[in-house]
Amino acid sequence: MSAPARPGRDHVTPAGEDIAGGIGLRIAAAGCFSIMAALLKLASLDGVIAPEMLFYRAFFGLPVVLVWVLTQPGGLSGLTTRRPLAHVGRSALGIVSILCVFQTLTLLPLADATTLSFTAPIFATILSFLILKEAVGPRRWAAVAVGFVGVVIVMRPGADHAVPVVGIAFGLMAALLTAGVTITLRQLRDTEHVAAIVFWFFVGSSIVGAILLPFVGHWRSPQTLVLLVGSGIVGGLAQLFMTASLQKAPVAVVAPFDYLQIVGAVVFGWWLMSTTPTLSTLAGAALIASSGLYTAWREHVRRQERLIQPTAPPV
Repeated sequence: MSAPARPGRDHVTPAGEDIAGGIGLRIAAAGCFSIMAALLKLASLDGVIAPEMLFYRAFFGLPVVLVWVLTQPGGLSGLTTRRPLAHVGRSALGIVSILCVFQTLTLLPLADATTLSFTAPIFATILSFLILKEAVGPRRWAAVAVGFVGVVIVMRPGADHAVPVVGIAFGLMAALLTAGVTITLRQLRDTEHVAAIVFWFFVGSSIVGAILLPFVGHWRSPQTLVLLVGSGIVGGLAQLFMTASLQKAPVAVVAPFDYLQIVGAVVFGWWLMSTTPTLSTLAGAALIASSGLYTAWREHVRRQERLIQPTAPPV
C-alpha cells in the first residue's frame, strides 16, 4: 500500500523523483540520438557497417563520459560498483541492441529506421508487466495493440515498395532489446550511480568493438571519420541524458518522449539525404506515437490516483 500523501510537493510527485527533470533529460537525449543517427546513416553510405559504428560510437563517446564523471560530486568514486555481474549483463544486452539498431540504419531509410525504434516503449510496457510485475490495465493493452498496428502500416506489406523484411526484423529486435535495457536500468538505479552505469557500458562496447574491428573494419576517408567521431561524441551525451532520465522518473513517463526523434529523422533525412518519409511511414509513426503518449498519460493519471487514493484499482 502506498504511503499517505503529504502536504506540499508530495501530492504531485513521490519523494525521490523529479518528473519534469526526467522529461527534460529525455528530450535532450532524443535530440542527441537524432543527430547521432543522421551522422551514422551518412557514414553507412560510405560502406561503414554496424560493428564499426559500435566501436567509434563507444570509443569516442567514452571521453565525454569521463569528463562528465569528473565534474560530479565524488568524481571517480562514482564508478565503483557493488553489482559487477549486473553491469556485464546490461552491457551485453545493450551491445546486441545497438548492433541491431545500427544494422537497421544501414538497411532502411532514416525515417523508417527511427520509426521502428519508437516501438521500444511499447515493448517496455510489456516487459514491465512480465518482469517488474507492474499492473497494466486493458486501456494500456489496447494502446500496445494500436502501436503494433502502426508497425504493420510502416511495413507496407504487399506494396510495390514494401520495407525490406530483414530491415524490419532488425528494427523490431533492436526495439525489444532496448526495452530490456530500459527495464535493466530501472533495476540498477537503487544501488548503482548513473556514472557507473554509463561508463562501464561504454567500456564494454569499446572492448567488443575493438575485438571486431580488425575483422570487419576498413580505412575510411577523413570525411567519414569525422562523421564517426562526431557520432561518438553526440552518442555519449545521448547515453548520459537517457540514463539520467531514468534515475529521475519512471519508464512509462519518460520513454514516450523518445518519439521526438521522428522530427529529427524527417528533417535530417530531407536536409542531408534528400529523402522524405512515405505516407505509410508517417501514418504508422502517428499510431505508434499516439500509443506511447496515451500510455504515458494513463500512467500519469494512475500515479495521481495512487497518491490521493492508495487503494484505487489500476486501469
